[in-house]
Amino acid sequence: MNFVINNIGWFVGTFFVIILALIGYYADKKEKETNTKENIKINSKDQTQNQNNIFDNQNNIEENKINHINEENIRENQIYDIADNANTTDQQLNNINENTTNKFNQEIVIPEFKNIESLNMSLEDLEKKNYKNYKKNSFEKKNFDKKKSRCPVFSLCGACSHIDVPYEEQLSIKLGNMIKLLGKYSHVDPVVGMKNPYHYRCKVNAVLKQKYDGTIVGGNYSEHTHKIVPVEKCYIEDAVADRIIVDTQKLLSSFKMKVYNGKNGYGNIRYLMVRIGKQTGEIMLIIVTRSPVMPSKNNFVKALVKIHPEITTIVQNVNDRTDSMILGKRENVLYGKGYIEDRLCGKIFKISPQSFYQVNPVIAEKIYRKAIDNAKLSPRDTVIDAYCGTGTIGIVAASDAGKVIGVELNSDAVRDAHVNAKVNSVNNIEFYNEDAGIFMEKYEEEGGKVDVVLMDPPRAGADIKFLNTLIKLKPDRISYISCNPITLERDLGILVSSGEYEVKSITPFDLFPFTEHVETVVGLQRVDT
Repeated sequence: MNFVINNIGWFVGTFFVIILALIGYYADKKEKETNTKENIKINSKDQTQNQNNIFDNQNNIEENKINHINEENIRENQIYDIADNANTTDQQLNNINENTTNKFNQEIVIPEFKNIESLNMSLEDLEKKNYKNYKKNSFEKKNFDKKKSRCPVFSLCGACSHIDVPYEEQLSIKLGNMIKLLGKYSHVDPVVGMKNPYHYRCKVNAVLKQKYDGTIVGGNYSEHTHKIVPVEKCYIEDAVADRIIVDTQKLLSSFKMKVYNGKNGYGNIRYLMVRIGKQTGEIMLIIVTRSPVMPSKNNFVKALVKIHPEITTIVQNVNDRTDSMILGKRENVLYGKGYIEDRLCGKIFKISPQSFYQVNPVIAEKIYRKAIDNAKLSPRDTVIDAYCGTGTIGIVAASDAGKVIGVELNSDAVRDAHVNAKVNSVNNIEFYNEDAGIFMEKYEEEGGKVDVVLMDPPRAGADIKFLNTLIKLKPDRISYISCNPITLERDLGILVSSGEYEVKSITPFDLFPFTEHVETVVGLQRVDT
């Protein structure tokens, strides 16, 4: 007991030292935890800012590249029109035609069809063979340095894969491919190109995304992905349309509007689309939203029209679907009449947000005129315009024909076709909302007669019902507009092998410069006429 009393001071001192040490330890631990949390917040904020800076830097790099594109590469004023410059161009393309004929011609045996029913059996074999032959000579892909491309997003976008191939070379390679595929049927004319192959698309779409700071940017999906590539200027899109889309994006940002996010369903603005009448100059802007509610839309429209008074009409399209369809069924006119008009082949055509209209009307007009020239129409002729769409070519042809019958499966297109016929006061044309093959069968069974068939099928080509009935009906002339050389070769094989028809002309058109696409107009005539 005396020991405890004598050392009480030592025990108390030791106790207080231990307490102070524990207090210091826990205080230091709490401070470290607080600092760690603060560092995480700072790092997260820095990371977000860095991501924004990276995105902004990428946009700045792209803009700088666009602003410093070498003028010698553009050469817009030096591109000639194959159809117009007869002296130089004809000689050049005659040489190309001669050289590529020797290089590309290949003997392909066309199967002999003993009767119409046997066509059914051979259609698939023809398709497989044609695809293989065409792919062997598909467009040569140059190994260009993507860093030196005239397009700053060439390596990411993929919309125009041949932007750095000289235009004359594009046309000559396309001609070689067409001779390879179709030269056995007839002489292949030089490819009809454009005087200025840039900025030809009169319909421009922009898919949108929102940056961390609320800024809205638009562009295209990267090829075969859903990754958005920001694009402000494009070599194949109408330049006015591009400027309108960029300014609309900025204005949407300033009005604090939110872009729709498909992952979480948040936001409202989905796409922007601009459609332009190349001949009339009328411009339509379509704003695609998830909901019909669009806050401050009246003030937004006033501000946008003040920036771009050239805009004729603005339409809100409501699309609440979750798939990749751009346009929905519901529409709300925000400004103007809700549609635009354009002239093609001397006719007026109404273009609504949903309407089909060729995105390159300059070449489309040449295609339609060639198809009608092939038909050699007279006031006595009855014409079937198969796969007629909105009735464009049939309405143009009606001026020279006695009667035109348009057939189209898409009901919306047929509705627009009736409107277009009325606008142009065309009274000798009628439209049927039906499958072309089924219609042709019924028409033939009912004893219908036809002198000329104009046909513009989809990429899959004409179906077997249609081709069977076409041969039975025996029109004097067929004018075939094709958007797919592979299925065109297959269908020509069927028509020629029947012994009823021969190919009189093959004319390719460069409807989509800087791509592999070739549009073709073929004139056929019945052998015994």
